[in-house]
Amino acid sequence: GAKTAFVAAAAAHQEGEKIRAEAARTLVAAAPGATANDADYVFITFILQQLPHGVIGLLVAAFFAAALSSKAAELNALASSTTIDFYRHLVRRDATDANCVAASKVFTAFWGLVAIGFALYAHLVENLIQAVNILGSIFYGVMLGLFVVAFFVRRVGGTAVFWAALAAQTLVFVLYFNLTISYLWYPLIGCAACVVFSVILQTVLGGDTGSNKTCAT
Repeated sequence: GAKTAFVAAAAAHQEGEKIRAEAARTLVAAAPGATANDADYVFITFILQQLPHGVIGLLVAAFFAAALSSKAAELNALASSTTIDFYRHLVRRDATDANCVAASKVFTAFWGLVAIGFALYAHLVENLIQAVNILGSIFYGVMLGLFVVAFFVRRVGGTAVFWAALAAQTLVFVLYFNLTISYLWYPLIGCAACVVFSVILQTVLGGDTGSNKTCAT
């Protein structure tokens, strides 16, 4: 059953960690001066050592442009969602458009500080790609669950979905800090929990399932 699958996944994950540790020890024994860290330097090393300087400059500019554009979109989406789903519904229901704009600016700054905090944490991990995937797996499942509910379970209202998402995210956090399963399980758990909690809360709470009000940000 599900418990057996979790146990098997945890065992496979631990076995993989043992294999990586053994490979690192073998590398150090063969080349004492080499580093065994699983760092993300391959692509950067290729760029610096193999490409012409002009192309390097273009790639660096492209990296910054892509990072800035994606970060701007992320901050805008987070600020808009927080303003509409949190500020407008729980803090100030009679907020005007001007109030929403001011609140969205504050939330943009807040989420920017959160992003900076995660960026400062990134240098503490050996494998940045895996760290990004692990961090994303904690949140992707609940986000997917929100879309699944919106498209396929339309009788569920906004209030039920909101609290269901918080409950599902809390569940994912609890499981992450208490289980040793692979991080690939958390998107599935988060999505399923969000959908199930949404249906249960809508059944318990009832109420209006109409569309929510919006405000400009």
